[in-house]
Amino acid sequence: MAYVIAKPCISVKDSACVAVCPADCIHPTVQEAAFPQAEQLFIDPMTCTDCSLCAAQCPVAAIFQEDELPAEWSDFLAKNAQYFR
Repeated sequence: MAYVIAKPCISVKDSACVAVCPADCIHPTVQEAAFPQAEQLFIDPMTCTDCSLCAAQCPVAAIFQEDELPAEWSDFLAKNAQYFR
């Protein structure tokens, strides 16, 4: 099971979660060329280790465990996965 970044991240892109992620699965980072154009950050579900460190650091409470993602933001599960395809 992976974590998912949802709507509260849109236009915020606080990278505190990136700094604590031991799996380096949150992108784009501020160093990546795609960062300025990205509307939000994304978690790669294939590399997420489900450690929860990112969720604890998110200042806008935008990160949810996949099975705890609010129903109104269920489309963000696919959005996070799609970013890495």
